[in-house]
Amino acid sequence: MKIGLLSDTHSFLDDAVFRHFENCDEKWHAGDFGNIELADKLAAFKPLRGVYGNIDGQEIRQTYPEDLRFDCEGMDVWMTHIGGYPDKYHPRVKRIIYTKPPQLFITGHSHILKVIFDKKINCLHLNPGAAGKQGWQTVRTLMRFDITEEKIQNLQVIELNK
Repeated sequence: MKIGLLSDTHSFLDDAVFRHFENCDEKWHAGDFGNIELADKLAAFKPLRGVYGNIDGQEIRQTYPEDLRFDCEGMDVWMTHIGGYPDKYHPRVKRIIYTKPPQLFITGHSHILKVIFDKKINCLHLNPGAAGKQGWQTVRTLMRFDITEEKIQNLQVIELNK
């Protein structure tokens, strides 16, 4: 399964996203879409899984959950917008992540691209950074990767500013 991962678009969708994700089977959005039109445009392009973020309004919140936990190619995946990261998990997810850890934990919110393996719970944490223009980040980023037989492979970071 080829995955395109983005977050924090904040109502701005760079046309380059479609080019970078054209060979992906699914797109995953880790929250702060900004508006339902952006989400609909992504969903019309390729299958979309997403969660709402703190800036998302009622239309997004009625369509996408706060937490999405699912199986992808045998891998237990948990996606939420505000989740923290290893050793600094958000209080809302901390108990769950330590008692029933996923294999892949995806968050957004910070606008900081992160790839961290949490050895304590044997879980890979991904934050794709921010794909939108809102925020303090100087480089807009996406991720692309494959999930095969419960393994992440071919992880790529894509910079949109170039």
